[in-house]
Amino acid sequence: MSRRAVFLDRDGVLNWATVRDGRPYPPENADDLKFLPGVEAACRHLSAADFLLIGATNQPDIARGTTTLDAVESINEAVIKALELDDIRMCPHDDADGCDCRKPRPGLLRAAARDFDIDLQSSIMVGDRWRDVETGIAVGCRTVFIDHGYDERLPSNADFTCEGLAQAVPWIIGGCEP
Repeated sequence: MSRRAVFLDRDGVLNWATVRDGRPYPPENADDLKFLPGVEAACRHLSAADFLLIGATNQPDIARGTTTLDAVESINEAVIKALELDDIRMCPHDDADGCDCRKPRPGLLRAAARDFDIDLQSSIMVGDRWRDVETGIAVGCRTVFIDHGYDERLPSNADFTCEGLAQAVPWIIGGCEP
C-alpha cells in the first residue's frame, strides 16, 4: 500500500536561509544551520500523523563551484538527524545542466515516490519558492507556499499559503481542506 509524504524544501522551510538582495541562500556549513521556529514540533506532528518526511532541495552552488558536495551532504545529514526526516533528495545541478532533478522539474519527487512507494496524489510539497510549488503540481501533489517576501516570482497556484511550516501542519493533517 502506498504511503503519504510531505516533501519539504530545505532552506527557507526547515532552516533559515540568508537573504541577500531579496533572494535566499543556504547556510555555508552544518555549523551555520539554524532551524526556523516551530519546525521541530511540526515535523514530529507530521510524522505522528503517518506522513513520510522527505526533503527535496536544489543546491546549485555545487555546480557553480561555491560550495562542495561534502559541505551540502553534511548539512543534509544534520537536518535528517535533528528533524528525524526519512530522507533528503538533493539536486546538485544548475539550470543550464538540463537535468530532471532540478526543481521545478519533477525528478526528485518521482524518484522518492518510487523508492519509498509514495502516493504522490496523497502527498504535499512544501516550499518557499515558485519552483517548489511548480514541482508539487507537476507530480499531482497538493502544495504549500511559505511566503517570506523574497524579491522574486511568486507562485500563482499554491493550495495553501502561510508564513511557516508550523502554520501549515493543521491544514496538512486536516486533509488539506480549503
